[in-house]
Amino acid sequence: MIYLAHGASGDATSMAPYVDGLAQRGLGGTTVQLPRGAAERALDAYRAQVDDYQHAVIGGHSFGGRVASMLAAQDPPRALLLLSYPLHRPGRLDELRTDHWPAIMCPVLLLSGESDPFARIDLLREAVRLLQTAELHTYPGVGHGLRSVLDDALDRITTFVEGQAAIA
Repeated sequence: MIYLAHGASGDATSMAPYVDGLAQRGLGGTTVQLPRGAAERALDAYRAQVDDYQHAVIGGHSFGGRVASMLAAQDPPRALLLLSYPLHRPGRLDELRTDHWPAIMCPVLLLSGESDPFARIDLLREAVRLLQTAELHTYPGVGHGLRSVLDDALDRITTFVEGQAAIA
C-alpha cells in the first residue's frame, strides 16, 4: 500500500489525483491527512494512518514528503516517495532540511521540478548523496508541484514501487 500526504497548503484531497492515477496502474494507495504546523508535530498523525508500516510505501508532496522522510528516518518503511521535497525555504539556501536524511535506510524516489523555489536543483542533487539508496528524477521548467508532469511522475512511481516489491 502507498500512503501519500499533502503539502502545507493542501489537504488529503489534493493527493487524490496521485492515488487515482496509481490505482489505474494497478497500485493500491490512500491519502494521509496531516495537521497544519511544524513537521515534527505531524509525525504521529502520519504514522497513525499507516497500516502494516514495515511493508508500506510512504511519502507525499512537499510538507507531506518532509514529514514522511522524518518518519522514515525513525523507522524504515519499505520505501519512501518524495515529491517536490522542500529542501529549503525560498531564499534560505543555507537552511537545508536534510539533517535526518543519513538515517533513512529505505530506498527513496525523489521527483522534483528544476525550477522549484523550495529546492534549488544543484543543492538537491548534492543532498541526495546523503541518502543510502536514492533515485532522483528532475523535470526542466517545472516548479513546486508535479501536476503538469503527473503521468510521467506516476509512471516513475509505479516502476519504482514495483521494483521494491520484486526485491522484497
